[in-house]
Amino acid sequence: MDKKTKELITRVISAFIGFPLVLIIFIFANNVVFSIAIALLTIICLYEYYNGFKINKKANPSSWIGYLASIILAIISLNGKIDIGMSLIWIILGSILILVVELLFSKGKKNIIDINVTIFGICYIAVMLFFFNLIYKMGKIYLWYPLIAAWGSDIFAFLVGRKIGKHKLTSVSPNKSIEGSVAGIVSAIIIAVIYTIVVNNVATLSINCFAIILMVGILSVIGQIGDLAESSIKRYCDIKDFSNLIPGHGGMLDRFDSVIFIVPFAYILLMAFII
Repeated sequence: MDKKTKELITRVISAFIGFPLVLIIFIFANNVVFSIAIALLTIICLYEYYNGFKINKKANPSSWIGYLASIILAIISLNGKIDIGMSLIWIILGSILILVVELLFSKGKKNIIDINVTIFGICYIAVMLFFFNLIYKMGKIYLWYPLIAAWGSDIFAFLVGRKIGKHKLTSVSPNKSIEGSVAGIVSAIIIAVIYTIVVNNVATLSINCFAIILMVGILSVIGQIGDLAESSIKRYCDIKDFSNLIPGHGGMLDRFDSVIFIVPFAYILLMAFII
């Protein structure tokens, strides 16, 4: 058995172990449990992101500010009376203020790069994943669209690209191909349409399949951009994966990279086209 086959088997086994947990949370979790689950996911991803910069001393981000922002966002998601938009603005502005104060009193131990890496982590991971809570409040059935767009695209882009991929997509991630990218988008759309048909029949809804095709197509492209963005960060940090938490997949951030980018856009497009 060659190395690539072993890696594929490891990825499949990890997926079969991890997916049921996602399934249980997405189907059975109430608002409190779901908010806690997203907060934990956010903190794990933030830890991997910040640690990625610290490993080879590319930056020294203030991790605790990111973790604090994650906890505050979880609390906000449980309070339906709070203005979400203003809350996000205050969290970002407050984080910047704290970071600048820390910089001024750090006696040279912190610099502007540390501030940028820290605040980008909050915006890129904590704020973006927070939109999962907003989609949850729309209805649990809508939570699956960002996952289908991300993981449906990722799985088939990997499989097709591995078999017939000949044209490189970008130098940022040499293993990705144009063939795989196109296959991923088409596959995600097909899965989303099938899911929509089932949901419409089981839950007696009337979700427009043409709107779903447009939405998931856009989200799939955004997800691939998110995947490449994460690859660019890893290349800068000179690391292969953010951690080895999930065998065959790397860290939690490696597994949710495209999901993170997709979630806020999924919320916007669901509000615009579906809800």
